[in-house]
Amino acid sequence: MTLWVFGYGSLLWNPGFEVAEQSVATLNGWHRSFCMSSIHHRGTEEHPGLVLALDAAEGATCQGLALRVKPGTEDAAMAELRERELVSSAYLETHCDVTLTDGRNVTTVTYVIDPDHRQYIHLSLEQQAHVISTAVGGRGPNTEYLYNTASHLTELGIEDAELDWLSARVKELTA
Repeated sequence: MTLWVFGYGSLLWNPGFEVAEQSVATLNGWHRSFCMSSIHHRGTEEHPGLVLALDAAEGATCQGLALRVKPGTEDAAMAELRERELVSSAYLETHCDVTLTDGRNVTTVTYVIDPDHRQYIHLSLEQQAHVISTAVGGRGPNTEYLYNTASHLTELGIEDAELDWLSARVKELTA
């Protein structure tokens, strides 16, 4: 069985599993958003950070990476992903169809926000910048998560105006 995973945040730069193939891919009906309060990886219960999630929106599209898991390592990859992504049940593990840049359509394991979960949050970009500029969690500073994701999107040729704005604003706030 071929296993593909859709990465749109930290999976772009830290998949945590062996990748056999990767391709820029487009997912319809969802957009990348700092809509998840992070109480484990990039913040704490006392001082939550923010991490990216896919939020459903009619007419939206999200570009990210489709990552094909190295054959023979699928079970280990899924165990790692579930331990990491489902730590607080704020993400839902789904299967989504994406279109690769070469035109192929593949079904990917995709982690999307649970809109009914207490960690689902909507803040203005300015509020997001203030949270990200100060939060630190078990996997490090929230700023590192933002900067790594934004720089990898740029390297892949994926434009994300909100992440570019947030990166610039957080750099101002932390200067």
